[in-house]
Amino acid sequence: MRCAGGARQAILARVEALLTGHGGNRHGWDEIPVRIRAAIERRLGDRVVEARLQQGGFSPAFAGRLRLAGGGRVFVKAGDGAAEPFLGTAFRQEAAVVAGLPTAAPVPRLRWWFADGDWVVLAFEEVTGHPPALPWRPADRDRVLDAITGLVEALTPAPPVPVPSLADDGAFSGFRTLAARGHERLAEAYPWVAGRLDQLADWEARWPAVAAGDTLVHGDLRADNLLLSGDRVVFVDWPSAARGVGWFDLVGFLPSLLMQGGGDGAAILARHPLTAYADEAALTAGLAAIAGYFVAASLEPAPPLLPRIREFQRAQAIPALDLLRPRL
Repeated sequence: MRCAGGARQAILARVEALLTGHGGNRHGWDEIPVRIRAAIERRLGDRVVEARLQQGGFSPAFAGRLRLAGGGRVFVKAGDGAAEPFLGTAFRQEAAVVAGLPTAAPVPRLRWWFADGDWVVLAFEEVTGHPPALPWRPADRDRVLDAITGLVEALTPAPPVPVPSLADDGAFSGFRTLAARGHERLAEAYPWVAGRLDQLADWEARWPAVAAGDTLVHGDLRADNLLLSGDRVVFVDWPSAARGVGWFDLVGFLPSLLMQGGGDGAAILARHPLTAYADEAALTAGLAAIAGYFVAASLEPAPPLLPRIREFQRAQAIPALDLLRPRL
């Protein structure tokens, strides 16, 4: 199941198309209800004269940079929890997390947030910057890998924000769920997994014992959740934050990085300061948990407003399995 160079290039091209097209159905500024736009302008104390959608990501919510009549700028996210209940929950959680992060954390500051009926709106300081170019350039990759170390240092011990424990996250039970219930498309989609499912489920079962830790982890690092700003790397989109082992964000980031041409994942694990001296069995259990998540999720039907997310998850499942295979 290891991908040859041509196959990887095809995957990379599809992923770039997914991210460029948002992977979902983003709301435009004019699609936000009039009362919500009016409430945003009242809180900003000025009139919005330009709204530019943020490229990348899969949320169907509005996410964009607003320019105000007086020259001010702000980044706003607004989602309709009635159309997609996960949006209301995710935005409220993100507000609670970001509001409690230390000022030293490389994260946009939350200016305010509010809920109006089913709509939830968050306003952040605008960060001047851009996501990394894809395929990854080695200098950008190394800069982000260094910044992940700094992020862990800034968020250890974890600040007192309301987040779950990684050890309790049921999403990281994909291989065990497939072993217990089966799936009609597993053998066709992932033949190597189907032939080793019991072994993979056993490794994944070790994850809760090694996941515990006192670091606040982002939980969803990808190129479209990063901004290169001057000499800084800024980490955005925090609804998936959790408390757990400090190397999790690095290991969880690798499938996305490799999917987008970011180099040799095994070499990164071997030399990165967060994993170079980590317990090898613990890392294998973590990779099994991450691979199991992507494999199982990619086999499920796509939500109506996220029609292409399963393709995106499969594109990460493949490099995750490539990392895991030689460790077994």
